[in-house]
Amino acid sequence: MAKKRIVKTKVTEEATPAGKPELELEVATAVQTAATELALPSESTHQILDLPERVPVLALRDVVIYPYMIFPVLVGRESSLGAVSAAMSRERYLFLVAQRDSQQDDPRPDALYQFGTLAKISRIIRLPNGLMKVLVDGLEQAMAVEYIAADGHIEAKITLLRAVDVPPAELEALTRHTSELFRQYVKQSRTVPQEVLLAFENMSPIDHDGPRRKLFYIAAHLTKDLESKQHILEMTDVRDQYLHLSALLATELDILKIEHEIDEKVQDTIQKSQRKYFLSEQIRVLQKELGEDIEEQHPELTKLAEQLDAAQLPEAARARADEELERLRKTPAMSPEATVIRTYLEWLAQVPWKKRTRDHLNLEHVREVLENDHYGLEKPKERILEHIAVLNLVEKMKGQILCLVGPPGVGKTSLARSIATALGREFIRISLGGVRDEAEIRGHRRTYIGSMPGKIVQSMKKAGVTNPLILLDEVDKMSMDFRGDPSSALLEVLDPEQNNTFTDHYLEVEYDLSNVFFVTTANVRYNIPLPLADRMEIIELPGYLEHDKLEIAKRH
Repeated sequence: MAKKRIVKTKVTEEATPAGKPELELEVATAVQTAATELALPSESTHQILDLPERVPVLALRDVVIYPYMIFPVLVGRESSLGAVSAAMSRERYLFLVAQRDSQQDDPRPDALYQFGTLAKISRIIRLPNGLMKVLVDGLEQAMAVEYIAADGHIEAKITLLRAVDVPPAELEALTRHTSELFRQYVKQSRTVPQEVLLAFENMSPIDHDGPRRKLFYIAAHLTKDLESKQHILEMTDVRDQYLHLSALLATELDILKIEHEIDEKVQDTIQKSQRKYFLSEQIRVLQKELGEDIEEQHPELTKLAEQLDAAQLPEAARARADEELERLRKTPAMSPEATVIRTYLEWLAQVPWKKRTRDHLNLEHVREVLENDHYGLEKPKERILEHIAVLNLVEKMKGQILCLVGPPGVGKTSLARSIATALGREFIRISLGGVRDEAEIRGHRRTYIGSMPGKIVQSMKKAGVTNPLILLDEVDKMSMDFRGDPSSALLEVLDPEQNNTFTDHYLEVEYDLSNVFFVTTANVRYNIPLPLADRMEIIELPGYLEHDKLEIAKRH
């Protein structure tokens, strides 16, 4: 009675004819056609009769064909076509052997493995594109004793490898153990279809060749490299073959287990984030349908709205704040954009818009404070008193900015601090030495990561009032590079005709700096940028003589 063979549902592409790239589509079509026609098992009796002295060799790329397997092979190379023709003219036997380098189109004998499979041609279909589809039936393991160059192809003198007998009990144990590993492998693998396991389970357990049949079936469907599969073919002891195959399966199962664990962790993370997003969206929609105020659910928004109300923003700034607050209500709390909007609204609420301190413009009080804090400097003090006297008359003077120029250590910063103390204003110092980026003055746009307002707006927030005294220290030490010219940005800050509508890139709304008393300092007069110098009233502070230093040491 004929013994049925198990069909391995995979098409082996033996080769594409060298120098014929236009046949790639036709090859793919032929592969698909061959795969759909493989439906009948082998009817071979597994008897090898009339084996010739020399058998034509068919070289295979990246695949090993085992006994008891039926494979379709697409033949396109001239040497392979010659081997098939020679086999058909004789007893239809072929020696199937893998080539060591799959990139070689015309492999020489030394590029072929020594061990392969003796097979018999079951069917040949000639395709219109010149290729040939050959259905081969693997019969037995074989070894090439010698490779011989024939007429346009390679032939080999082969010897069949007979399997070494193993005690039935041990063979049964090896078969059961490896079969269980294979079942686990197919269930966990993403590349092996479940139909493979169904065909495996339908194999006859009482078949004399059953253990070897199962062995080669498992090896054929194991996703491993060519060398590992070739090693199984080179063994003759079934015990060693099963042990090697079990080791390969165990290794693959460990790898698949790790892959599944990684996949589960990734899926859990994705599902948690998606679940949070969906729940927040559902809550928002339900609250909207019920007409509930979302601020009741988010007290921090209520607190933020109260801060904006207390800040007494101008009409334009308040409209922008309401717009951003509405966006924040509709944005999920876990969204990065929510943090950006919340930080922006906090800046709008914390920058002073209306609050201011009352000035003490009494000249005698100012003169007393200056005399107590500084010795000498008669001319600078007189100029400062004149400036304050004018301020006392007009209440809000739009004029030049005081610029204290002198060498280090003459008291420029302390003199500005004394002016702030005499007037009762908050004192803020901004160092401009080494500032190169225009964004240091105007701020960064909110599109950038880590963006924030410029030094001017930051100082106003620190002061907490709209009329502090801001000291711009070392205005002569600013520089410019590819990031812009900070001195040009400073023009809008110091120009009394423009600074009532100063625009910071971060706030994006106009801010009034006209109530700020700006005082600048410099070490060298001619290093001050000319456009800035035109807007300043230069007050020279000369160095101290010996007796001045002695008197300062006694008093202070």
